[in-house]
Amino acid sequence: MSRRDISHPFYRPLWRRIAIVAVVALWLGYEVTFGGDPMWLVLATGMLAYSVWAFLLTYRPPADAPSAEPDQQ
Repeated sequence: MSRRDISHPFYRPLWRRIAIVAVVALWLGYEVTFGGDPMWLVLATGMLAYSVWAFLLTYRPPADAPSAEPDQQ
């Protein structure tokens, strides 16, 4: 996924980005708890690391985001 895809307006609300990270974290917890295939454990770990980095640490809203301030006339 390119950086441009991560800045899609769908990801703008914080709750959506947190929900994505939480689902991936739950998946990793499942893999750790039930001792799944090591390949899935590594894949889930990588996806969690990437989603935390992309959606929580370095996320910037798109440049065309509407201003939160009302227009002054």
